[in-house]
Amino acid sequence: MFDTLPKTYDEAKTWDWPKFEPFFADLEARDLTPETVDQWLRDMTAVTTVIGEIMARVRVATTQNTQDAEAEAKLKSLTKDLMQPMQVVVTRLNRKLLDSGITPDNYEMPLKRARAAVEVFREENLPLQIEDQQVGLEYGKITGAQTVEWDGAEVTLIELMKSFKNPDRAVRKAAFDLFADRWVQDRQAINAIWSKAFDIRKQMAKNAGFDTYRDLIWKQRGRFDYTPEDNATFHRAIEEVVVPAAIRARDRRRQRLGLDTMKPYDVDVDASGKPPLTPWVSIDGFAETSGNVFDAVDPQLGAQYRDMLAAGLTDLPNRKHKGPGAYCTTYPLTAKPFVFMNAVNSDGDVRTLIHEVGHAFHSYATRALPYEAQRAYPIEFAEVASFGMEMLSSPYLTTANGGYFTESEAARFRIDHLESIIEFWPYMAMVDAFQLWAYDPANDGGSPDACDAAWLDLKARFEPDIDYTGYDAYKATGWHRKQHIFRYPFYYIEYGLARLGAVQLYANAQKDQAAAVAAYRRALGMGGTGNLPQLFGAAGLRFAFDSDMLRGLIDVLEGTIGELETAL
Repeated sequence: MFDTLPKTYDEAKTWDWPKFEPFFADLEARDLTPETVDQWLRDMTAVTTVIGEIMARVRVATTQNTQDAEAEAKLKSLTKDLMQPMQVVVTRLNRKLLDSGITPDNYEMPLKRARAAVEVFREENLPLQIEDQQVGLEYGKITGAQTVEWDGAEVTLIELMKSFKNPDRAVRKAAFDLFADRWVQDRQAINAIWSKAFDIRKQMAKNAGFDTYRDLIWKQRGRFDYTPEDNATFHRAIEEVVVPAAIRARDRRRQRLGLDTMKPYDVDVDASGKPPLTPWVSIDGFAETSGNVFDAVDPQLGAQYRDMLAAGLTDLPNRKHKGPGAYCTTYPLTAKPFVFMNAVNSDGDVRTLIHEVGHAFHSYATRALPYEAQRAYPIEFAEVASFGMEMLSSPYLTTANGGYFTESEAARFRIDHLESIIEFWPYMAMVDAFQLWAYDPANDGGSPDACDAAWLDLKARFEPDIDYTGYDAYKATGWHRKQHIFRYPFYYIEYGLARLGAVQLYANAQKDQAAAVAAYRRALGMGGTGNLPQLFGAAGLRFAFDSDMLRGLIDVLEGTIGELETAL
């Protein structure tokens, strides 16, 4: 019967739960033996990929236009009437497989994740998941509608941020003042969203039998290889090793700019005083140029990227009411990835596109794995795929390679990129430490005022050198500007861990680029069949996040920055 499932999204988009239910009933009714388990898993993969495609397409629609009421209503309806019943029956199917005692080939880690999912599943949390999703949509509506008047035109805040790179400090300040004021205008609305989300998540943890939402998330996300205490160790190592390096980087910029203090509108401008880099003339040209860069990294990767372009699986330019940020998702039935971003012709567009296409390469690499659960790689390594591609592509950004920049422009870009990695780790620690603080029952995490105070404490610890005088409200509400806190709770430590892997990958590539790329692709192809140490190891990397590891990586980054400065 499984050969009657839809083969394309056009065929699938009208399917509802009553059409899918017989397929799940068939899976529940079958006997599981070592001889039948392979087909059983393949059939379960067949039906869940169709549902995954439907959900992915609708989620994308809600981000492409945050004012699309039809898409929002459809997402809410599908979550309730399709995803919820599927979650219930998939939990029973996972329990059936676990009870059988059968371990299919190359399925140890998927079984471990399935066991954790069964343990945390509570049917009473399903409506709360819809409410939590709705909170995220509300946040997206607010941020997607943020615009200001600049140079006689209405621009999005993302577009306005280009002016933070203007060599004229007065222009930067004027743009930043508008930016900060616009965010503060939404302070009460975002606070209300936070309080609502906090209460929902607290109830979900209680329903699942956990003392804290943090503990629920840890098991739900399958974090088997590190603990919250390890996160705190990582934070301390960053404070010891990376914060001084970040201060050194900003101090170099401050001195070159001839400033007494670094204001928040000074941190993005090029220290050379040159105009901001503009990597493209047209958005289509930008997309094509990026293909040349990926070709240079690896011809097969370049072909995969061009396959996406040919299929129309990108949405690159910024526009009003487009959701914030960038992401890559997979359309599992189509078996291809989709990349979303907000390009505004700034150098950040280059990093963002390369990053998200790194995720896309991960999606392509796992297609050969037979079961959907094997393709579900841990987020920590998903981000190695993306940040790793940023590093592997860095030698090929020049026009000589068909890329975006002259040699001196590429040096500017790369210095900024490497310094941004150094400056990112302290920011990541702030976001992660904030969430650990917020969901600790000993703290008043549901209170926006308490959250403001906690954020200010973290600012003093991890970013002590930037002068926010005159921007008190903006500074205190910095946590408002990290959408992960609102939409993807506890999803941020992954970026910090992954950049440890990415910089190691870069160090390996400096010795042998071809071997580093081959190891990268080999590890991506493992999908979710290994734990984090195994996946890192397959890529030739070490999964560690102590002070010694960070010292070595800071040496690599600062050493490369010194070399690139000679090309300016």
